[in-house]
Amino acid sequence: MTIVQFIKKLQGFHGENVFNPWSEFDTSCDIGEKAPVIRSENLQRYFELRPRPKYLFIAEALGYQGGHFSGIAITSERILLGEHPDVNPQSVLGQWNYQRTSDVNSPLLNKTQKAKGFNEPTDTVVWNAIASHGLANFDCVLWNIFPFHPHQAGNLLSNRTPNGEELDIGVEFAKDLLSMFPGMKIIAIGANAAKTLKKYGLDCEEVRHPSMGGANKFREQVNAILK
Repeated sequence: MTIVQFIKKLQGFHGENVFNPWSEFDTSCDIGEKAPVIRSENLQRYFELRPRPKYLFIAEALGYQGGHFSGIAITSERILLGEHPDVNPQSVLGQWNYQRTSDVNSPLLNKTQKAKGFNEPTDTVVWNAIASHGLANFDCVLWNIFPFHPHQAGNLLSNRTPNGEELDIGVEFAKDLLSMFPGMKIIAIGANAAKTLKKYGLDCEEVRHPSMGGANKFREQVNAILK
């Protein structure tokens, strides 16, 4: 499967209370029909810059503060817009036409989100952990088992845990990704992600999820794996 074929397969998925950032746009939050095009181009560029990655960091599902608007797993829009103090957007997509997809005029965005884009703290911790080891940013791929954004009914700017059926679907995409980039060492972010991967026969190392006070433990465990 090629990168283009993989992205087309992603674009073909639709689910209830699930937002597909590569084929869907929401008039209340997005800039318009161009939003999924920008996100798809971001993802294609992301993969093309990583032809032989060594590590796959994989969490459970896409979040509204991260990949929902950037199109890239565990990567916030604020990082891509160069508005994050700790992560350089060129670490993600190199020299690129960085564009936002969230609507600065949306009443659903707060003042900071309008000025700088959405930000997800977990994304920052993961990117900083990669950089602290001197790994080339292009040696790592970030992903989610369920690669889409599951949300609460009627509230696009919310997150929910993917159900069993959604994880079944997501694992197939994860396997496609592994076939595209063979030989990656899988690092599961969080116990839920590790449990799901092992259920489907995918060997992985487990690290603590950075949220809920787990950032320091996450860094320690990543250090142990990558030393």
